[in-house]
Formats: sequence, C-alpha cells, structure tokens
Amino acid sequence: MLANYLIGLREGLEAALIVTILIAYIVKINRRDVLPRIWIGVSLAVLLALGIGALLTYGTYGLSFTAQETIGGVLSIVATGLVTWMVFWMLRTARDLKGHLQGNIDKHLVGTGLGLVLVAFLAVGREGIETALFLWAAVQATGATTMPLLGAALGIATAIGLGALIYAGMLKINLSKFFTYTGAILIIVAAGVLSYGVHDLQEAGFLPGLHALAFNVSAAVPPDSWYGTLLKGTLNFSPATTWLEMFAWLAYAVPTLSLFIKKSRQGRTNAHPVQTAPQTPAPVPVAAH
Repeated sequence: MLANYLIGLREGLEAALIVTILIAYIVKINRRDVLPRIWIGVSLAVLLALGIGALLTYGTYGLSFTAQETIGGVLSIVATGLVTWMVFWMLRTARDLKGHLQGNIDKHLVGTGLGLVLVAFLAVGREGIETALFLWAAVQATGATTMPLLGAALGIATAIGLGALIYAGMLKINLSKFFTYTGAILIIVAAGVLSYGVHDLQEAGFLPGLHALAFNVSAAVPPDSWYGTLLKGTLNFSPATTWLEMFAWLAYAVPTLSLFIKKSRQGRTNAHPVQTAPQTPAPVPVAAH
C-alpha cells in the first residue's frame, strides 16, 4: 500500500501539475472558450489509462501458466524502463515544465483550438499509461490486490487535492526537491519490480537459475510476517532470491541511482526558481525621500 501510494502520488501530482498549468495559462490569456478541449483531452487520457489497466488485469485470464509468467515478466521489465525514463525526464524538465506546456498551447490556439485536445491527451496520457503499467507490475509483484490499489487511489486523490491547492495559490512546493526525493525512492521500487520480472521469466523457463538461490532468509523473514509483508510491499524483497534476481537488482539499482544522484546535484548547481502556479507581480517598493 505504501509503495503504491507513492506511485499514485508521484504520477498523479505530475498529471495534476500539467492540468493546473494548462488551465492557468488559458485563463491568464483569456481563452476560457477552449477550456472544454483541455478537459476532453484529460478525460480521454484517463479512459485510456483505465482501459490499459483493465486489459492488463483481465486480458491474461485463460492463458497457460507459462504464458502468464512470460507476459508478467516482460511487462515488469517494460514498466521498469518506463519509470526510469519518467524519473530522469522529470528531473530534467521540472524546472521548465511550465514554459514547455505553454509553448505547446500557443502552437495549437489557432482557429478552434482542437489541437489542445491532443496536447492535454498526450501530456496526461503519458503519465496515465506509466501509472497503469507500473501499478499493475507492482500489484503482481506483491501478490495482493485490494491494499495496493487502495494505496494508489489514495495517492492519486492526494495529488488531485495538492493540484487544486496549488492552482488556488494556497500551496507552494519545491517541485525540484519533491521529484528528486520521490524519484530516488521510485528507482529502488523499480529495481524490485525488475527483479520480480526476472523471477517470472525464470518460472516461465525463459531464464535459467530458478533454483540457484543467492540467499534464503525465509526463517528469519517469514513472507507472511508483518515485516516480511512490509519489505515485499515497499521494496519487493523476496526472502528466497536467486542469483539472477540479485544480479538484476544490483545491475539496475546501483548505476541508475548513482547517475540520478549525480544529475540531481548538477541540476541544483544550475537551479532556477520553480513556478508552480501563475504569480501576480509584486509591487515595486518606492524609496522615501
């Protein structure tokens, strides 16, 4: 539940910020007539994400065990790749997200503004697809259903609330720090999803070493204990881990996290103030004589 809450919060806040920036800019330039097009694009993106989630959840019913494990393993690896790309993309883009989106709006305001449907759909749809795929992989890895989905729903609801507060000017957050900290945590979560994907492919017979264990601490960390469940739910830790799973985890987590920390430090060196909502220029003080 905790890991999926973080996923829902992180991805949901990205989408909420995008929608907030789009709406705020359109209101600012007095083009409220095209607001419905933004909401159409957002609605289509949400429907696409839900459709992908339903397809992943119910589309594998009736398949053989080998086919299910193969699909699960491949999609877990794909989800890891998407989340990694998203984390680094947001690390690079967060400081100029507002300008990037406003530029896209300006390009599509000509005429009826139907291109804004596509702008909103692509901007929010990217987050929705990543969220659906990564949540599905995380749920598969933990073997649970209700609590992970509840955690994700609470995370998305929190993100929507934060987006509303930011739009209203009641809340300001340092987006650069937020996405840096959550990005580092998500890399660790993604490493566990990748490790689980490797295990699925081992069970399907596509990768060797299913019974070659690097360690087995099931006696010290029972899978059904509260701490075993906590480790599984947050880090996808398996008490019985194969050599290939451990190698995949280390080969991904160590260089990816190191590069992420390096990039984030470089970004802070050249940091600029991050605007989370349109600001009203402050009056210039006049010196008294």
